[in-house]
Amino acid sequence: MKKEESNSGVSGSDIIDLRSALSFLSTQPGQLMQTNEEVDPHAELAGVYKKIGAGGTVSRPTQTGPMMLFNNIKGYDDARVAIGVVGSRERVGLLLGTDPRYLGHKMNEALKNPLPPVMIPREKAVCQEVVHRATDPGFDIRKLIPAPTNTPEDAGPFITMGLVYGSDPETGEEDVTIHRQCLQSKDEISMYFVPGRHIGAFREKAEAQGKSLPISVSIGLDPAVYIAACFEPPATPIGYNELDIAGSLRNRPVEMVECLTVNAKAIANAEIVIEGELLPDRRVVEDMNTKTGRAMPEFPGYNGPANPSLPVFKIKAVTHRIHPITQTTIGPSEEHVNLAGIPTEASILTVVEKAMPGRVLNVYCHPAGGGKLLAVIQFRKIVPVDQGRERQAAICAFSAFPELKTVILVDEDVDIFDSKDVLWAMMTRYQSDVDTISIPGVRCHPLDPSQRPDISPSIITPGTSCKTIFDCTVRYDLKDRFKRAEFMEVDITRFLENSEMS
Repeated sequence: MKKEESNSGVSGSDIIDLRSALSFLSTQPGQLMQTNEEVDPHAELAGVYKKIGAGGTVSRPTQTGPMMLFNNIKGYDDARVAIGVVGSRERVGLLLGTDPRYLGHKMNEALKNPLPPVMIPREKAVCQEVVHRATDPGFDIRKLIPAPTNTPEDAGPFITMGLVYGSDPETGEEDVTIHRQCLQSKDEISMYFVPGRHIGAFREKAEAQGKSLPISVSIGLDPAVYIAACFEPPATPIGYNELDIAGSLRNRPVEMVECLTVNAKAIANAEIVIEGELLPDRRVVEDMNTKTGRAMPEFPGYNGPANPSLPVFKIKAVTHRIHPITQTTIGPSEEHVNLAGIPTEASILTVVEKAMPGRVLNVYCHPAGGGKLLAVIQFRKIVPVDQGRERQAAICAFSAFPELKTVILVDEDVDIFDSKDVLWAMMTRYQSDVDTISIPGVRCHPLDPSQRPDISPSIITPGTSCKTIFDCTVRYDLKDRFKRAEFMEVDITRFLENSEMS
């Protein structure tokens, strides 16, 4: 393995697609690793990256490390696989030109200043350089796309970084989201929709009319597109096109192109695009080919059960760039934390700022919750009546992101990105009998395996949870008692320059 060497001169402001993102990362020390060693996409690729850079809630040993580019995929002559592109918060900060601590604020600004996508002619769309139609002799998507499995137990090869585009069959409003997609046959993919996702709502409307829903799946994109696409209500209500946010992040509209075989659009500079339709009243068992009983590892760190009945995506065509790069991720990795968590931070900041301006300084969706279940909120109490408003901020956070399970509240002197500092606040500023607020019986995320009636009598049906607030802030009238020890501010440069490390 080696670090990618490049003299491309690409800067963060030049990023327009996956390839320019990789060129930029190749100039940043420790951010990109590539290998020409042959790798099997079945479990081995994920097994390698687990140790190199997966992080998140992946079983230990793991670490947050560089992204990897695999250039030699077993069974595929002309294919590469990129993984972990946004697999560290530092790397996301580099790719978006922002201090990693303030990515939520960056996303919030983009949300407030949308820049809609634009259409370009097909002859300028690099995603259609090569075309494979499902009617072509020998067409088989499993031979075209080296979709990996995360573990040997997976239901099958999964597309994990496929951005689904669709439009409301009644209003024409457009949306993009990422969904779990398992390759089931030469021209069929099963697709899992978490309840409430917009493309799922579009599909249900079409099915109620007895119609298919035309969609595209774009793979291998500018990281700004992926992260923007992970915004959820109420920040982006149904009908809001998250590509507007991606355009704002780049100060350049996302370019779209008409698909060749269905009435849908695709990301014009994607590495790969799958065109097709979600069929009405057609369902398949997710592990129909492997019968393992498993789907794939999900963000909480556990192998999710195979779904017994999923909608079918019927493929019409696959188009791609010359020498395409398949982009993938590990379900419970740090990459999922960033994709899900950073937009959630922005959503919480947006809602709470409207309710109580200037009080919430920052939000961190912690990796322990996969970017979804746990948020640390930094709250500043300015006047006596702010006492108790920190708990109101937590309730606002739950309303802003209903899948959130736990909120930890800390003061402005606590580093929310340092778990040791957060736990220090809990140990020295928190008493469980007065500072723990429980809200039982509330709908949360269906992939949390603890949300079952046999776990707690408060859970009536699977998918509900007890949301909890840990108030680790100091009471306003006691703030003077809890000032941290202050040290002399020293410029340590001369000590570093005249020292040796043994």
